[in-house]
Amino acid sequence: MIRALWTAASGMQAQQLNIDVVANNLANSSTTGFKKSRADFQDLMYQTEKTTGAPATNTTTIPTGIQVGLGVRPGSVSKIFTTGTIVHTGNELDVAIEGDGFIQVQQSDGTTAYTRAGSLKKDGQGRVVTSDGQPIVPEIVIPSNATSINIGNDGTVSVQQAGQTAATTVGTIQLASFTNPAGLNAIGKNLFLPTDSSGNATTGTAGQNGLGTLDQGYIEQSNVSVMEEMVSMIVSQRAYEINSKAIQASDDMLQQAAALKR
Repeated sequence: MIRALWTAASGMQAQQLNIDVVANNLANSSTTGFKKSRADFQDLMYQTEKTTGAPATNTTTIPTGIQVGLGVRPGSVSKIFTTGTIVHTGNELDVAIEGDGFIQVQQSDGTTAYTRAGSLKKDGQGRVVTSDGQPIVPEIVIPSNATSINIGNDGTVSVQQAGQTAATTVGTIQLASFTNPAGLNAIGKNLFLPTDSSGNATTGTAGQNGLGTLDQGYIEQSNVSVMEEMVSMIVSQRAYEINSKAIQASDDMLQQAAALKR
């Protein structure tokens, strides 16, 4: 019965983590380019009281043994990189990645991070930057006299300048891909960093070598389904409740055993 107390407690801890993951998904259901997370769990070691296949007699073996599980533990919390809903905004610096790929962003320490959030802006120098003012890589500068901006499906950025009839190309938004995107390290602010698990970034032109294309005037919304998360929350809540009932039942049994001396 003491074993049941610890087993059920591990179940409650697991469901608490699951609720934490679901809560974060729901909190970011309106975050541009956000990718939902999923908690995966593993069963703990088993206490073997009778080994399966052990000899029972000289001519027979035990067909099924006795193994009692000792609970559950978190195995991983992985990002799910399915594409979110793409919505029209009309903003000429908004770009949605239709397919695989990440926009490259230069951080303040000079390292490169990666994002799916294509709600880009201009800073005071005309550079194309993220909402936090971090310039994209390679750097693109919009001339101050530009009257309109066009971003092609391949990432080519061209502007129409006052007094000129022909468009001028000012740069190209390159995309990066990873062998295992689920292995990326999320650091907040819609940014990811590569790890040994994700592999190194492979950069290229949008629409080539498996990279997605860019849609100007659109953004990719979060891939969180509020309905699915609500169902997951209800399931976790009920599992948490059932595990707490198992603790109460074990406690009642221990109480009755302790009362036998009376």
